[in-house]
Amino acid sequence: MPKNKPGIVDVPAMNYIAVRGKGDPNDENGEYKQSIGLLYAIAFTIKMSKMGNHKIEGYFDYVVPPLEGFWWQEGVQGIDYTHKENFCWISLIRLPDFVTKADFDWAIAEATAKKKTDFSKVEFFTYTEGLCVQCMHLGSYDSEPATVALMHEYAADNGYEIDITESRYHHEIYLSDARRVAQERLKTVIRIPITR
Repeated sequence: MPKNKPGIVDVPAMNYIAVRGKGDPNDENGEYKQSIGLLYAIAFTIKMSKMGNHKIEGYFDYVVPPLEGFWWQEGVQGIDYTHKENFCWISLIRLPDFVTKADFDWAIAEATAKKKTDFSKVEFFTYTEGLCVQCMHLGSYDSEPATVALMHEYAADNGYEIDITESRYHHEIYLSDARRVAQERLKTVIRIPITR
């Protein structure tokens, strides 16, 4: 958990439930809002597996982790917050280490049967983030550029450069529910890949 000043972290491989898409995350009927419903349906199917016949080896009760997102825009250096319609994203919820691909496949089949919903966009996603600068951002998503600028400056001052590529992304972890928390009190972990 970062402080609200930048720091350097090396993030190991983790498994996620993921949905990829494009478009403005604020669009009420957009792909992004739909992706969140798909992610949580699978996350809770896995969490509640303890109540049914599918027993996951090593299972322990846990809180579903927060929503996360990888963000980028084609042909743009960094992020252009004024053109949210051009966002490409991967929405994610982290999986506990005991959840295997086979358990994930079971959850997709189970949720499809129970909810009569198409979960074909949902994938089991393993990602090694590696070396990043990260910081807690307090406030609205639109005020993120100021925090990002501090992170860039911190990275440069410590001998790193920003390393956003086709496989390394601007990463956000949403610790607050934007539907229930005032904009100025939102907590978002921002992580940006770096290299020496």
